[in-house]
Amino acid sequence: MDIQAFIKGLEAEIEDLPPGTLKPDTDYRKVAQWSSMHALIVIAYVDANFNVTLSGPDLRGTNTISDLYNLVQAKLKNV
Repeated sequence: MDIQAFIKGLEAEIEDLPPGTLKPDTDYRKVAQWSSMHALIVIAYVDANFNVTLSGPDLRGTNTISDLYNLVQAKLKNV
């Protein structure tokens, strides 16, 4: 999966996020609609679609969508 497909999947999961809001360099925590509930949605999305478990420290270690995507890719390589 490329980063654009990853972004589309995330945007589809976050109901109140208009399509096209997220870009690879978006600091997702600074998106106006972002809340702790969205962090749980991201964790569930990654688990359901990639069978990768993200923790709170994993998320805190990322800032941008690209960081998040690269983390998931790295975890997939270690499986």
